[in-house]
Amino acid sequence: MDDKGSVGKISVSSDSVSTLNSEDFVLVSRLGDETPSSTNNGSDDEKTGLKVISEEGVSFKIVGNGSEQQLQKELEDVLMDPSVADTGLRSETGMESLGGSECGPLSTTGSPVPPGSDPLSAQPPKLEMVLPVQTAQESELNERSYRADESSSDGSPGSPIPDEDSVVFSQLTYLGCASVNAPRSEVEALRMMSILRGQCQLPLDVTLSVPGVSEGTVRLLDPNASTEIANYPIYKILFCVRGHDGTPESDCFAFTESHYNAEIFRIHVFRCQIQEAVSRILYSFATAFRRSAKKAVLSSQQPAPLTPDSDLFTFTVSLEIREDDGKGTFSAVAKDKDKQSFKLRAGMDKKIVIFVQQTSNKELAIERCFGLLLSPGKNVKNSDMHLLDLESMGKSSDGKSYIITGSWNPNTPQFQPVNEETPKDKFMYMTTAVDLVITEVEEPVRFLLETRVRVCSPNDRLFWPFSKRNYTETFYLKLRQMERKERKSPASDTLYEVVSLESETEREKRKTTASPGIIPSGTTVPSPPEDDEEEDNDEPLLSGSGDVSKECAEKILETWGDLLTKWHMNLSVRPRQLPALVRSGIPEALRGEVWQLLAGCHNNDHQVEEYRTLITKESPQDSAITRDINRTFPAHDYFKDTGGDGQDSLYKICKAYSVYDEEIGYCQGQSFLAAVLLLHMPEEQAFSVLVKIMFDYGLRDLFKQNFEDLHCKFFQLERLMQEYIPDMYNHFLNVGLEAHMYASQWFLTLFTAKFPLYMVFHIIDLLLCEGISVIFNVALALLKTSKDDLIQTDFEGALKFFRVPVPKRYRSEENAKKLMELACSIKISQKKLKKFEKEYHTLREQQEQQEAPIERYERENRRLQEANMRLEQENDDLAHELVSSKIALRKDLDNAEEKADALNKELLLTKQKLVDSEDEKRRLEEESAQLKEMCRRELDKSESEIKKNGSIIGEYKQICSQLSERLEKQQTANKGELEKIRSKVEGCEKCSSLFNKEGRVRAAVTSASAGGTEETDEEKEDLKNQLREMELELAQTKLQLVEAECKIQDLEHHLGLALNEVQAAKKTWFNRTLSSIKTVTGTQGKETT
Repeated sequence: MDDKGSVGKISVSSDSVSTLNSEDFVLVSRLGDETPSSTNNGSDDEKTGLKVISEEGVSFKIVGNGSEQQLQKELEDVLMDPSVADTGLRSETGMESLGGSECGPLSTTGSPVPPGSDPLSAQPPKLEMVLPVQTAQESELNERSYRADESSSDGSPGSPIPDEDSVVFSQLTYLGCASVNAPRSEVEALRMMSILRGQCQLPLDVTLSVPGVSEGTVRLLDPNASTEIANYPIYKILFCVRGHDGTPESDCFAFTESHYNAEIFRIHVFRCQIQEAVSRILYSFATAFRRSAKKAVLSSQQPAPLTPDSDLFTFTVSLEIREDDGKGTFSAVAKDKDKQSFKLRAGMDKKIVIFVQQTSNKELAIERCFGLLLSPGKNVKNSDMHLLDLESMGKSSDGKSYIITGSWNPNTPQFQPVNEETPKDKFMYMTTAVDLVITEVEEPVRFLLETRVRVCSPNDRLFWPFSKRNYTETFYLKLRQMERKERKSPASDTLYEVVSLESETEREKRKTTASPGIIPSGTTVPSPPEDDEEEDNDEPLLSGSGDVSKECAEKILETWGDLLTKWHMNLSVRPRQLPALVRSGIPEALRGEVWQLLAGCHNNDHQVEEYRTLITKESPQDSAITRDINRTFPAHDYFKDTGGDGQDSLYKICKAYSVYDEEIGYCQGQSFLAAVLLLHMPEEQAFSVLVKIMFDYGLRDLFKQNFEDLHCKFFQLERLMQEYIPDMYNHFLNVGLEAHMYASQWFLTLFTAKFPLYMVFHIIDLLLCEGISVIFNVALALLKTSKDDLIQTDFEGALKFFRVPVPKRYRSEENAKKLMELACSIKISQKKLKKFEKEYHTLREQQEQQEAPIERYERENRRLQEANMRLEQENDDLAHELVSSKIALRKDLDNAEEKADALNKELLLTKQKLVDSEDEKRRLEEESAQLKEMCRRELDKSESEIKKNGSIIGEYKQICSQLSERLEKQQTANKGELEKIRSKVEGCEKCSSLFNKEGRVRAAVTSASAGGTEETDEEKEDLKNQLREMELELAQTKLQLVEAECKIQDLEHHLGLALNEVQAAKKTWFNRTLSSIKTVTGTQGKETT
């Protein structure tokens, strides 16, 4: 979280830099102070702070909770601040804009004149050949002579710049300023930049001084006299942007600032005579937004940070593995929070997504991805890497990162090792590589990521100790600019070659290897005696200490499984055996699910959506949250890395709650409770449970009304000690030890800040099941077990005992179990607690009555002032929301009216179309009726023709049958006559000699038989004539049949024409009618045939 600084998180890209916090900044000390006045002398436990809302008048907002004396002191310090007094005078005399006039929608576009100068006396710019960048130390020689002359006017607008860590840019031209409504809109800034650049008539040469820390001031200087023209504190600068490449504004940049109050914003536009200096100026602004004064002091002893001129380029490469969820989509796989390993399922199709983002130095253009490779194992060879199929590549929607997506089929043989289930509590390594072609680099650059993975069954249940975060690695790419003679492509302007590429992990290993105190790898390091009750050192136990095993007896898991099954059937009623099981401790693997059910967050979709909206808003307590994140659970692997997944999620939850609960906001101690929840569930569900604990379980009441309810809890604890442990109570009275001196963290953090995690998780189990009164049971159990040691101590010894030995004693799981059993055995009735609460309020009333009236009225007055300030702030917020709502409603009403007009026009057009459609319908109905009549006539005609053809065919068949019968009869008669003739011939001696056995006439005939032969020939001729007549009659009959078939074809042709005409009408019902007619006609034709 080092990058957040005191001004809040920043957003850095090559084109724009913006602060993400609101315009309500922490009160910053005047020039020369090292820290803001809200730090309260650097105390880590401070809970008060003041916010400057406006410069026209001073109004304050309480950041945290603290004593009334601290609040009064802070009010007096701010009221005595001369800068605040000057604000009142300035608001009375009016606001001076650049050029000496009010800023309208677009002011001083013609001639830019910075504040404090006369627009009539502005001289034309004078060009000088100077270096574009020089540090404040390098420019000191040029300024000493002027400082000697102007030392008496220190602090005036014309005084020289002070000696601070800043970067000075020369050869700049001031183009003008204008008022803007959206100070963080890049589109608005670029539009104003284009307008001012085009309309500027009299530019002004200036020198710009950008500080290196967020508490510094941006200064405009006269390049000739080195006098200050204007200054803008960094905390008032909201946005910095440069012109896009390839546009006329590519040599321009601009920044927006809150002018006089948070409702007026102005943009100042500059042009660089050296275009390459624009990126360096944005880099300097990003450094100023990121670094705080304290951080700058620490870094001054280290090597100077990299500048854009350096040859080292930093990239962050993130790996995301997506898996087929069986619903047609790919979802990000879970990652074990403790072991930082991806949890994969065997046999599922996967996708590899790589995010590459450059974070420092001049931006290098990524042209394309040369290849995406994958291999099981660690330290693999290039030949063992396997190429994946690329699905997509290109820049993200915001243009900040380059995204490569590839598909991964784990069922292929080369990926078999990462597709087999790994044993329990084991993991394996997987190596992913991406080759990128960068325009300015001669050779492709390969980024190599080695990650841990675990392969489980496809049906394995996912518990909440898993997150869905990407694996991120930082790479340091060292380049060397090549000379022209070394280049393969001499046409390019700038070309680099890769000198080295090193990851953050490799760098840490190299540093560790180079350290002289490292123990050789062959020896073993003895583990510290964590289970000992006493230790020689006096160091307190770090928060987040202790390991909690996920192992649990199978019988206990079965019991909890049956209980959860019944509970899910009716979530509104808790099972009867639930309290007894919770007192024994919830299994670690089930804690996330059970905690959500106990808190009533099983149906929290609206809370999840609200959380996603809250994290996008700005928190007024961002700096306090950032400071506490690094101190939360430093002993736990998930939270110890600065900027890691754990700290990032923790920051977002604390920020979201500070915005959600405006009355309480963020208070110290919340981060520990949020961290406990994050170890068991995703951040959305952790936020929902945190809200339930704060509101439904009454934890937020402890922070209200100057901790009035917390003091009541202290009184109840002391009364319980008096009843249960009277000898310890009397001892504490004798030494002057009060409950608030040792039990504050117990109540405010629910024991999460200093005690081992096993004990902390068990306490949260009981808290969610039985309520916040469990804190009294645990506190009494702690006091009882430590009674013998505490009675022997004095005041200082008792405080030290509570701080060091007590938490260390319960690092042993056995000791923690005994303590929780003792806490559950102590019976504390709610009636008794109510009785002690009444006693406390009675004592408070008596004290107030005995208090002097003036002091009581002053205290009441302070309380009313605080309430009044809070109500005024709420009133302002509601008024702003009301105005915004009215504007939105007006816009919605205008849009609705425009939509109504458009709908009326559409309605008229629809009505006209309806009338036309009805006319067309009537016309088509008439045409269809005519077509029906015509088809009916054609149908009747076709039927008559068919009947006629049928009769002709019948007659033809009859004639053919008659002819066949006659032919058969004639053939039979002829055969009979031939037989008779043959018998007669055979019986006659004369005739038998003329014919052979076959009935043929013999060749040799006598003259006597000549007359008989002639008679036989005549009979044959007669028979042949009869046969010819029969054949002729048959041919005539066939001719008639052919004519009938031709007529049938003509009828079918006419029928086809009629069908085509009907099909042209394109009416469904008519098509069906014609098709039925055609079917009937075809059927009848076949029958007649």
